Amino acid sequence: MRQKRTQIRDHRAESVLFFRRALVSFAGIIALIGVLLTNLYYIQISGHDDYQTRSNDNRIKIVPVAPNRGLIYDRNGVLLAENQPVYALEISTDKVENLNDTFARLKTLMSVTDEDIERFKKERRRTRRFRSVPILDQLTENQVALFSVNQHKFPGVEVKAYLKRHYPYGDALTHVLGYVAKINDRDIQKLERDEKISNYKATRDIGKLGIERYYEDLLHGTSGYQEVEVNSRGRIIRTLKYVPPIPGQDIKLNIDIELQLFVKEQLTVRTQDPDTGEEIITFKRGSIVVMDPRDSAVIAMVSSPSYDPNLFVHGISTKNYQALLNNKDRPLVNRVTLGIYPPASTVKPLIAVAALTEGVVTTRTTRSDPGWWKIPNTNSRPFRDWRRWGHGKVNIHKAIEESVDTFFYQIAYDLGIDRLSSWMTKFGYGEYTGIDIHEESKANMPTREWKQARFRQPWYQGDTIPVGIGQGYWTATPLQIAKATTVLVNQGVVRPPHLLNSIIDDDTETPAVFDEYAPITGVTDQNWEIAKDGMYRVLYGVRGTARRAFYGAQYKAGGKSGSAQVFGLAKDQKYNAAELEEHLRDHALFTAFAPYDKPEVVVAMVLENAGGGSSNGGPVARKIFDHVLLKPTAPNSKNNPQAEVAQ
Repeated sequence: MRQKRTQIRDHRAESVLFFRRALVSFAGIIALIGVLLTNLYYIQISGHDDYQTRSNDNRIKIVPVAPNRGLIYDRNGVLLAENQPVYALEISTDKVENLNDTFARLKTLMSVTDEDIERFKKERRRTRRFRSVPILDQLTENQVALFSVNQHKFPGVEVKAYLKRHYPYGDALTHVLGYVAKINDRDIQKLERDEKISNYKATRDIGKLGIERYYEDLLHGTSGYQEVEVNSRGRIIRTLKYVPPIPGQDIKLNIDIELQLFVKEQLTVRTQDPDTGEEIITFKRGSIVVMDPRDSAVIAMVSSPSYDPNLFVHGISTKNYQALLNNKDRPLVNRVTLGIYPPASTVKPLIAVAALTEGVVTTRTTRSDPGWWKIPNTNSRPFRDWRRWGHGKVNIHKAIEESVDTFFYQIAYDLGIDRLSSWMTKFGYGEYTGIDIHEESKANMPTREWKQARFRQPWYQGDTIPVGIGQGYWTATPLQIAKATTVLVNQGVVRPPHLLNSIIDDDTETPAVFDEYAPITGVTDQNWEIAKDGMYRVLYGVRGTARRAFYGAQYKAGGKSGSAQVFGLAKDQKYNAAELEEHLRDHALFTAFAPYDKPEVVVAMVLENAGGGSSNGGPVARKIFDHVLLKPTAPNSKNNPQAEVAQ
């Protein structure tokens, strides 16, 4: 067999091959190093600012700081809305390993409910992950002490102190001040639309009603912030910078709390339990507003019954809210601005001004009143006067003094709905009064167009007649009645009612300024005086409808009563309050001003289902005038918010 030859290794070729491979590898290494250096150059030099910003965003956080809410005072400097320190139990979820276990143990120790837990979970979804979330608000001193002893068992859970709104006068001012409550999804959407959301990052409460809502921008203030360094889990390591918040501005209202409490007392009924002897307090349904006609300042505004606004500050329970919502007396409604009633005979002096100015009647006009009136040349049903046998021979003065319905039926017929509606709109009916709270109704000043749009029916002559005595389709709020009375007192000068008196900034008060509306022109002084003289006769005339209430008064005043029907009477049906259920009885209305020559006070009220305006509203107005003008001794409400005001 032929022997295979052993091949001799070519060391030169292997050396060349190795050199080539090493060269390629070295070139690759150089290329990769070049790429690395290029990338390092980009990161460290070219992209330095960008990456430093990203790093700081991960390391440095901006934590907003809520401002203290501004305080609210009455016209005499009495505190009406304050900020009180409260304690809340809060959980930092990033520091809790087992949240469900923590909930279970808190239920045992602190009586945390399932409702509290659900509220916590909802709030947690809206809160930044490095901020704690409250699970219990308004802890008592005993609860704070109990948790402090056991805090070592609850890592990530702590007690924090905050300032919360408190209303020392409770339900006496609810419909004036409103209240603050937790910000909800609807509030957030509105803040985003108004581009204010950035100022509420740290704020948990916002004004919901009344003054708190209307002047939210003034009262809230401007948020500050902390610039803090955090670790990878979002925990704060240290504070790098602190910019303090700017507190909200304090404001002073025109409300006189002492008078407010006195007026509230007029709608309060105090009786004794015959068995136990304990005092039982109930509230009449109604509303009273007191204004200064010299500048249209609202100095008292009471809607009854009311409710305690402090219930809403910390989150009202479902049970309590349903109780308010289902209350047949509707305590949630501000009857002064949202209560809608026929203005009844309170408008007769205003209609007299319109009729005199339009020439429909003069001071020499007299008419015979048999107790009824019919549309001329028709077979329509008669419109009855409140006095069945009539008032005899009547002129404009007597028509106002005795509130003669038939005289004003004729005026309404002669004026027609177009002129009647136009004139009453000038006095503010069918329009917003301009008061500085949002909760207000325009009510309704009927027109042809309104009826066509509302009922798809034309306007008939018969529709106009009851409007002449403030009935029919005409409705108004008590505040509109008060405003119209101030317009009459000021002989056509129209100002919006307002609650704000001044803004307090660094102990300097800046008076609030409100623009006047277009005045009522073309009315002679004589015509204004005739209407006011008629209101004077209502209180002091021989046959004045409210003369008994003002007998012996130490001042002169003018007023007008009214009784608003709750339901219509059938033909030949007689009204008998004793036979009717309470909710079907007439509403008592009354509006008045005093002193007569230089008015300082206007009072308007609606007492629901109380009956006659003169017999029920007149005495209440007299008490208020006596209280304001004669300055009787009253308890010191500044020092004792719950003091009872003597009648």
